Amino acid sequence: MYYFLCHLALVDVGFTTSVVPPLLTSLSGWVLQLPRAGCMAQLCLSLALGSAECVLLAVMALDRAAAVCNPLRYASLASPFLCRTLAGASWLGGLANSAAQTALLAARPLCAPRCLDHFICELPALLQLACRSGRSATESQMFAARVVILLVPSAVILASYIAVGRAVWGMHSSAGWRKAASTCGSHLTAVCLFYGSATYTYLQPTHSYKQDRGKFVSLFYTVVTPALNPLIYTLRNKEVKGAALRLWRSLGRP
Repeated sequence: MYYFLCHLALVDVGFTTSVVPPLLTSLSGWVLQLPRAGCMAQLCLSLALGSAECVLLAVMALDRAAAVCNPLRYASLASPFLCRTLAGASWLGGLANSAAQTALLAARPLCAPRCLDHFICELPALLQLACRSGRSATESQMFAARVVILLVPSAVILASYIAVGRAVWGMHSSAGWRKAASTCGSHLTAVCLFYGSATYTYLQPTHSYKQDRGKFVSLFYTVVTPALNPLIYTLRNKEVKGAALRLWRSLGRP
């Protein structure tokens, strides 16, 4: 569990590092001017990190399902080699999806006005700037890629939690229910926060995308969710809560 949390922390650090500086620039009242290459680079980075988090959350759901459904075999099922392979697949899947979508968008000419009412180079907002000639084919290809990177991990997460629900339903002790809830509760909270906002942003037609509302929703999965993940995962951990309580008591001493 902690191995995958380390990778999730790396993704969240990358998200905030790539998004917060332009966000602070926009809030200060300055108009951020980026060349097209710089905008494509920011898009590629944010797409890679977001896609990697999609796959990584699905991997973490499989890990939770293995821990709850097969606790006695968990050590053999979650071997170090398998964990490294799944984590590497998450990063490679995110990079492949980002490279494909960025290449498709970079091949399209942008029409005036080349101005985004956004704090980052967001994919749906950039698609609205693409010239209309031949845009429908590119949109269809990119939409298919977004469906794969969002719905396939969602199906894995759903199947994992169905298995967890069946295992919990068969438990006859309240202690087992509490332990399963403690194991899965934090991950399920993070999944709802991230997938809810990302699905709204990327699984809607380009013509219906509104930049005013899109900025608010994008703020959730790029800034709010990475900021809340440390609290979501650590405050449900008994060892972390104990360490925080000891630190608080030591600070209160004269």
